[in-house]
Amino acid sequence: MKSLVEITNMIKTYVMGSNVVRALDGIDISINSGEFVSIVGPSGSGKSTLMNMIGCLDVPDSGLYMLDGVDVSALKDKNLAGIRSEKIGFVFQGFNLLQKFTALENVELPLIYRGFTHRKRKQMAIEALDRVGLADRMHHKPTELSGGQQQRVAVARALAGDPPVLLADEPTGNLDTHTGAEILDMLDTIHSQGNTIILITHDNMLAHQAKRKIEIRDGIITNDEEVRK
Repeated sequence: MKSLVEITNMIKTYVMGSNVVRALDGIDISINSGEFVSIVGPSGSGKSTLMNMIGCLDVPDSGLYMLDGVDVSALKDKNLAGIRSEKIGFVFQGFNLLQKFTALENVELPLIYRGFTHRKRKQMAIEALDRVGLADRMHHKPTELSGGQQQRVAVARALAGDPPVLLADEPTGNLDTHTGAEILDMLDTIHSQGNTIILITHDNMLAHQAKRKIEIRDGIITNDEEVRK
């Protein structure tokens, strides 16, 4: 399999008052194309910092990060924005939908910045909404959708540009247990269709929904194993 995410000896520190906190302390991770991986850890473990690195929202102090064959370790903000747009599909806990836009318009929006024509991005958005079972709700605004449906729109938005990586940060955090389970089932289906998914969570039970679980604590990978169900 092709190595899609390759992180070697990644270090990230933050200065907090008179203290220097090493949020990531020599991280090594390799994730292949087509994997469904969870990264799990308690608050303060470094998982959010690691998510920011994988998602190209920040850069490490040192170490190497190869994303889909591109060294993104030391790219400037403008270049990182381009990488994020093309390589990463984000799904957040809070949905992050624009309330005045329909589901279709929300899914289309990131595609505008990638230069797709109106006809092409509408086609891509409709196909993405169909993949998450919301083709019949594409003209509804977020206030007209349930929480689970809003998260499906967010997943469709992440999928629409066909990025190599789908990065889901606590995607069920704002949902009830039943609806959260439906979203996880949907992510599993999307993975079975060939998409690479990285799930960030503090919930160990949620982490077991992936095929592989990486545990982080105090900025160090403490465990990396296949999940047996």
